[in-house]
Amino acid sequence: MSKTKSVHAPPSADYKLPPAHRLISTLIFGSRWLQVPLYIGLIFAQCVYVFVFIKELWHLITHAPKFGEQEIMLGVLALIDVVMISNLLVMVIVGGYETFVSRLRLEGHPDQPEWLDHVNASVLKIKLAMAIVGISSIHLLKTFIEARSLGMPNAVSTSEGVLWQTIIHVVFILSAVGIAYVDRLGLASKPGH
Repeated sequence: MSKTKSVHAPPSADYKLPPAHRLISTLIFGSRWLQVPLYIGLIFAQCVYVFVFIKELWHLITHAPKFGEQEIMLGVLALIDVVMISNLLVMVIVGGYETFVSRLRLEGHPDQPEWLDHVNASVLKIKLAMAIVGISSIHLLKTFIEARSLGMPNAVSTSEGVLWQTIIHVVFILSAVGIAYVDRLGLASKPGH
């Protein structure tokens, strides 16, 4: 009985990749560096959000004496919204770079985020989904507060807008739960988990 080599068996130690195969493999693996300009672009986008935050904060401070409780609450929610989007940007920049481009080599750094120790594409997807749910929650809360202050002429369009925003928010929640559930199923199927 002759032994046939398994299709999935690892190549032997003395096997050498053909030069064309090595070149293609190197090119494909090196293509991950094309993402670096995208992450740098997101850093610039975060700078824009810092500007927006300062502008919103200045508006809130300078108009606080004229604002009622509802306007102040909406102003604070706008600031929280900017911060949450900025947090989302940091997760995408740091987690995406660490997962898809190269290690950041932050071991021992006192400011290393705890979640960076075990970041992978699955963890990153769940964190991003939860951040999007949080941002959606802030927008929905702002909509509810603003809808309360609108008069009757806009009542139909406002209630329809609130309904659609609520539906979208529920879809975000269900998506986040679905992603977490699928990830959990994947972990359960691995031995040792």
